[in-house]
Amino acid sequence: MKTNILTIIKKEFARFFGDKGLVFSTILLPGLMLYVLYTLMGEMMMNQFTSEEGFVASGYVQNMPAELEAMFNELPVTWQDIDATGATDVQAALTTKEADVLLVFPENFMDLMAAYDVASGEAAPNIGVYYNSTKPESSDIANMIIPMLEAYEASVTNKFDINAGQVQYNMASEKDASGQMFAMLLPMLLMTFLFTGCNSVAPESIAGEKERGTIATLLVTPMKRSSLAMGKIVSLSCIALLSGVSSFIGAMLSLPKLMGGSAGLDTAFYTASDYALLLGVILSTVLLLVALISVISAFAKSIKEAAGLCSPLMILSMVVSLVPMMGTEELNKLGMFFIPIFNSVLCMNEVFSFQVNMVHILVTIAMNIVYAGVLTFVLTKLFNSEKVMFSK
Repeated sequence: MKTNILTIIKKEFARFFGDKGLVFSTILLPGLMLYVLYTLMGEMMMNQFTSEEGFVASGYVQNMPAELEAMFNELPVTWQDIDATGATDVQAALTTKEADVLLVFPENFMDLMAAYDVASGEAAPNIGVYYNSTKPESSDIANMIIPMLEAYEASVTNKFDINAGQVQYNMASEKDASGQMFAMLLPMLLMTFLFTGCNSVAPESIAGEKERGTIATLLVTPMKRSSLAMGKIVSLSCIALLSGVSSFIGAMLSLPKLMGGSAGLDTAFYTASDYALLLGVILSTVLLLVALISVISAFAKSIKEAAGLCSPLMILSMVVSLVPMMGTEELNKLGMFFIPIFNSVLCMNEVFSFQVNMVHILVTIAMNIVYAGVLTFVLTKLFNSEKVMFSK
């Protein structure tokens, strides 16, 4: 019996390790995929929340004490003195991301601080640091100022407060906060859902037909190969779309709860037109992905082989979905929206971040349909090839 067990083990090992593609997709690919994804996510999330090197912020200050000017002049900020009315205007500018930071000191701050008795139990003089967390430059400067003030506060034995009370110091609107978080997470999740849905139906329909031998029956029927290719792609796209939309709805409903319910996330800011544009991008993307996976599956001899061949494409789509986190101006150029898959990710990012550009949306949908049409033509040619369809 021991000999039989060892024989089976050797046989399975020989079968597995003799298939280089299977070894790569099973052992090497998962670790490689996680390393690449997490490395890119870390770097791109850093870019998302970090200002460009050498940036000088536009700062405004009310009642700056002369004794502290030298300390604040060391920061990469161009300071401008304002009065109470100006402070109100700057707070509005922070909300619209037209300013970077606002410092508000009480009048005669140094005298108030010197006279304050920590043991009195009364409210200490408060310094307000107003900023916008959804603007990297503003968030960066606030993260420099607040620790600096905290260090100064400790040096004078806590004789003043920083951002005390029920005042809103983070001027980011709930809409901006929601848009930033959704734009950062949902394009990657949505592309993953769409690809998973497409990859679950297309290989079974193409490579599965070849593996079962039923593809021969379809090919001998009196129909054009183009009709067969188009019929498969359209039907598979509908099925994959249902899967992708279901996953997307679940993600949209659960994401606020996933973030703890306190992140200020709200899908109510998105209008019916936003969802309509997103649906158009999703439809064209599914059509393209199904056509692409169908062509790849046509070269496979089995469903398992087709899944292995499509794995690099899944990694590519996930990596591409992280690129908008870089937030560079180069990504807004029209030429970027002619790149398949990448254009869909960029459009999703624009919709979720409330920065819709109709030209970009229309170009993306049109190009996805064109690419899907070209791939349908390629699939038709493959259906006409006995070498491909009946390869062993």
